[in-house]
Amino acid sequence: MDTETEMEPFDLGPACHEVARLLGGIKDDQLAGPTPCPDYAVREVLAHLVGLTVAFRDAAAKKSGPTTDTPPDAALPVLPEDWREVLPRQLDELAESWRSPAAWEGGTRVGGVDLPGAVAGLVALNEVQIHGWDLARSTGQPYAPAEASLRASLAVLAPPPAAGSDEAGGSDEAGGSDGSDGPGGSGPAPDGVFGPPVEVPEDAPLLDRVIGLSGRRPDWRPGE
Repeated sequence: MDTETEMEPFDLGPACHEVARLLGGIKDDQLAGPTPCPDYAVREVLAHLVGLTVAFRDAAAKKSGPTTDTPPDAALPVLPEDWREVLPRQLDELAESWRSPAAWEGGTRVGGVDLPGAVAGLVALNEVQIHGWDLARSTGQPYAPAEASLRASLAVLAPPPAAGSDEAGGSDEAGGSDGSDGPGGSGPAPDGVFGPPVEVPEDAPLLDRVIGLSGRRPDWRPGE
């Protein structure tokens, strides 16, 4: 991902709506169940979403404070009792906040990391989308993100071209690589629960390729 190029605002609405749809299918007795995030049960993934929807909403508004300065792995997230009411509302607020062109311009801060606004918006999409898959897989629900949203996640998660490659813009002298170390060359992603990429066949479905890049096995099931 070229972090120097201003990007057109991308609608987070479809990804947020798909995750909100899952919430009604999560039963109370599933909250303690395992997820693809080794240290997180279902309740912690939900709690993480509660926190990140606020953090990225405030990042869109360029707000500075505890919601944007605190790293996500500072403490194990705690799920509020009213999460069934709070999380759908915050998902809507997150999507709406990134519909402002100003959110994608200039810089912002989230998870204690400074990022270009355009990068933060795509990281927000990726966070919601990947953790939606976590919840769907953990609770046995279907999950069908929009193709455009998946391709945006692919751009965030795909490693940057190696310096000197054609995709990086030619030789090292041409300055193809910016040396950043996060997803897509955008700097460190503000999330403590993504792991190293898992190899997935090149002809695998787009969702599986995105999930593999996020450090998850696309065939993961509870109890495995």
